[in-house]
Amino acid sequence: MNFEWDEKKREANLAKHGVDFIDILPLLEGAPLRLLDERQVYGETRLNCLGEIEGRLFVVTYTWRGKDRRIISARRANEREKRKYYARLG
Repeated sequence: MNFEWDEKKREANLAKHGVDFIDILPLLEGAPLRLLDERQVYGETRLNCLGEIEGRLFVVTYTWRGKDRRIISARRANEREKRKYYARLG
């Protein structure tokens, strides 16, 4: 599975959320919960991937570019997202 991202976006995400795209790659390979991101019209299909790394829940937003997953953002899950995740997966 191949991943890509904009390097400036990766740096901005790290500064804003303290999460490096490189560190969340394992989550994308096996996340138990994937949801369509329908908050607005983006002109592309975006998915929110929720999963745990070292006991902490993260949300990663990505889209498909050909056969690659293009990472858009990564951050710790907020309380609403945590409730949704644990309600679905126990």
